[in-house]
Amino acid sequence: MHPHLAADLAALPDLLEATREQAAAFLDGLAEAPVVPARPAPEPRPLPARGTGLRDALADFAARWQPGLSASAGPRYLGFVTGGVTPAALAGDWLTAAADQNSMSSLDATGQHLERETVGWLRTLFGLSDAHEGALVSGATMSNTVGLAIAREWLGERRGISPAEDGTAALGPVRVLSGAAHSSVAKALSLLGLGRSALVTVPTLPGREAVDPAALERALRDADGPCVIVANAGTVNTVDFDDLRALAALRDRYDCWLHIDAAFGAFAALSPHHAHLVDGLDLADSLCVDLHKWLNVPYDSAVQFTRRRDLQARVFQNAAAYLGPLGDTPDLVHLTPENSRRLRALATWFTLRAYGREGHRDIVDRCAEGARTLGQAVASLDGLELLSPVRLNVVCFTLARSATAERLAALADALATEVFLTPTVHAGRPALRAAFSNWRTTAEDVQRIVTALERAVRDLPADGPTGP
Repeated sequence: MHPHLAADLAALPDLLEATREQAAAFLDGLAEAPVVPARPAPEPRPLPARGTGLRDALADFAARWQPGLSASAGPRYLGFVTGGVTPAALAGDWLTAAADQNSMSSLDATGQHLERETVGWLRTLFGLSDAHEGALVSGATMSNTVGLAIAREWLGERRGISPAEDGTAALGPVRVLSGAAHSSVAKALSLLGLGRSALVTVPTLPGREAVDPAALERALRDADGPCVIVANAGTVNTVDFDDLRALAALRDRYDCWLHIDAAFGAFAALSPHHAHLVDGLDLADSLCVDLHKWLNVPYDSAVQFTRRRDLQARVFQNAAAYLGPLGDTPDLVHLTPENSRRLRALATWFTLRAYGREGHRDIVDRCAEGARTLGQAVASLDGLELLSPVRLNVVCFTLARSATAERLAALADALATEVFLTPTVHAGRPALRAAFSNWRTTAEDVQRIVTALERAVRDLPADGPTGP
């Protein structure tokens, strides 16, 4: 054994303690650290021919790289839709690396059994029936991809072929209908060989991002054969929700596949105040939910559900002498694009086991309250304009005057050390988004954000013509 490896093995308990202390210090500083540090990236160095062991690597990381890390795990990182990591999820992730399981086969099955229990808990959390079966994947993009791959196979079943066996060319043209599909849907269609042009945008309700059911029915009536409907349970810009029951009724009437993208909107099911938004979620044929968003587990983690596990296994089955047969309960290796992956279910298992439904409902309710408070402040603040009602956990707003992309970028830059927001375009207007999904965010954090916004808007140089 290499001498540095041998030395690190002998000193592993002390080195893990040093790692724990460094991680704890980083986490302890999140509340006051710059949310996005203004720090250039270190100059790259060549691969060392001779290493100097873990302790030196820890020190080098702390000196060169750690100071530039954002406080994305902290309470005022409101860009994208980014959760933090609950204490239990952090412990689970640490143990995931320690155990280093690749639990994709029943030949070494404990990890598979743990994942199945975890998926069952998630199914209960979101109010789904036992008809839905699922597996964990890397994120919402992969969850949408798996769901649409199953939909592709369903379309083939309707036409008497199997795209998994015969290729997508045998399927012919495909129409995927959606009101405001997330960009990952087009990416998935490209990856699946269906093509980005298969995505047909259907008109939305006036002033909304929710699809117009009447317009969707017209599109279905005009379609040549079965289609795929991608419904939204929480759009990115304004957290708008399609009428899931109405879309399920259209699915039944026109013999379509209903995929619901509920990447973070599914968590509305946990809150008595917001559960009505996801009424009908269980009616999906396939369903996407991200976990490293509002469940607050580490990247990368999401779950996919479907009612047609038989079609899922037909798409993703992997034949090899060392793998078991499909059977009634296929090994995980037969259910997703990955043949190997870490036991990502463990972090989810830990946070669900530690805090249960009530603990995670509290996170959802506090985030929603924070969004409402910020939304009210934006609406009353001279110089800002709220662009949409705050339905759940996202505040979408712009400058009341001269709202150019450049001025909004300047506003975001002025705020970056105190709060991180991401740019967007809503109804053709440049805007900013604040997405609340971190378990650490408190009412005091919201007030700090409001104060920072007031100061940044006041100090923003005037530029451009008056008006939006």
